[in-house]
Amino acid sequence: MTQAPAAPRATRRRHDREIVALAVPAFGALIAEPLFVMADSAIIGHLGTAQLAGLGIASVLLSTAVSVFVFLAYATTAAVARRVGAGDLQAAIRQGVDGIWLALLLGAAVIAVVLPSAPALVDLFGASDTAAPYAATYLRISALGIPAMLVVLASTGVLRGLQDTRTPLYVAVAGFIANAALNAGLVYGADLGIAGSAWGTVIAQWGMAAAYLTVVVRGARRHGASLRPDTAGIRASAQAGAPLLVRTLSLRAILMIATAVAARLGDADVAAHQIILSLWSLLAFALDAIAIAGQAIIGRYLGANDTRGAREACRRMVEWGIATGMALGLLVFVGRPLFLPLFTSDALVKGTALPALLMVALSQPICGIVFVLDGVLMGAGDGPYLAGAMLITLAVFAPVALLVPTFGGGLTALWGAMTLMMTVRMLTLWLRARSGRWMVTGATR
Repeated sequence: MTQAPAAPRATRRRHDREIVALAVPAFGALIAEPLFVMADSAIIGHLGTAQLAGLGIASVLLSTAVSVFVFLAYATTAAVARRVGAGDLQAAIRQGVDGIWLALLLGAAVIAVVLPSAPALVDLFGASDTAAPYAATYLRISALGIPAMLVVLASTGVLRGLQDTRTPLYVAVAGFIANAALNAGLVYGADLGIAGSAWGTVIAQWGMAAAYLTVVVRGARRHGASLRPDTAGIRASAQAGAPLLVRTLSLRAILMIATAVAARLGDADVAAHQIILSLWSLLAFALDAIAIAGQAIIGRYLGANDTRGAREACRRMVEWGIATGMALGLLVFVGRPLFLPLFTSDALVKGTALPALLMVALSQPICGIVFVLDGVLMGAGDGPYLAGAMLITLAVFAPVALLVPTFGGGLTALWGAMTLMMTVRMLTLWLRARSGRWMVTGATR
């Protein structure tokens, strides 16, 4: 970041209050999806290692099919927040409505691709003969919830941009409770196995989408924003999200490469990788709560033409990210022996996962910086730079990860490569934040 005088104590307290007010509820909403996966992992893990390995492969494919469109939330948050800063609430909500229509269109397209190609997609990951059928079953059923998940992303972006992170928290809590209850009932009560887990998650996701739509429709009517699909608006939303799509595709490619490498190491390794990835995602979303606050706050400051406020808020959020990352790393280090038995009773899986968890613990302060700066630059609408930075990161990570089966080190070496990936991301984002070129003011970038 550009050098600036330290903010007065009163200013820091004001930023702290804003960050906490937005980040704490955002944390609860952000962890809904990894908690969904963790609940599924805990329930399915006790069915057997093959089922858990199948879930690991299917969940990465499913999250990839959804997360490539995370711009529906992130770009919408930034655009809506800028208009809030400029004082135009009607235009802010209209922006979000366009994003929701785009989400429905994209969801239908993804279903059309995933349903017929599920077995082939699973085979690409080198799944074993025992795990592949479970992975294909889970993927096909869960694909039916993809439109709902995309609507949730777009609707969440609207509310975050409006500086409302409490409503997403309430919906997320209700969705998690419903998902856990449905999964337990359908897997064990109805004896549907891994298929029951997938159906329970789909039902919960559509319930969450319905709740979000109710809130957005009420807000649109209150402020006189049209709910009709607008071709130009939908196209503009897609174009604004294109750089973030490149950034997210690169990130998902990294996660898919990691899972593919783990699958080739063996069933125990990919099962352990699934457990660790679930925890890593949970920690990432915890850190991303500060980034979500950053998106909303930075967008609002820049929309109001306040570059000094944006710079000071950025600096304070980085400090929060470092402190939170250190706390999470310590928690993982201390709690790792207690964490693994929740997901598997297989001694080989636990023995494989334990040393890899050390890499996760050590990387958390780096992750804190990465997620905060990522959110700040998203809030500024700096998508093209984020896309280029992530392509550089992918180019560094891929060869290192793909060489793990050749040079050895197992799952621990693979997560060492993941730590390298986060370090490269930190350096590229820090250079941009330091330059100050991301601070472009106005209701639109």
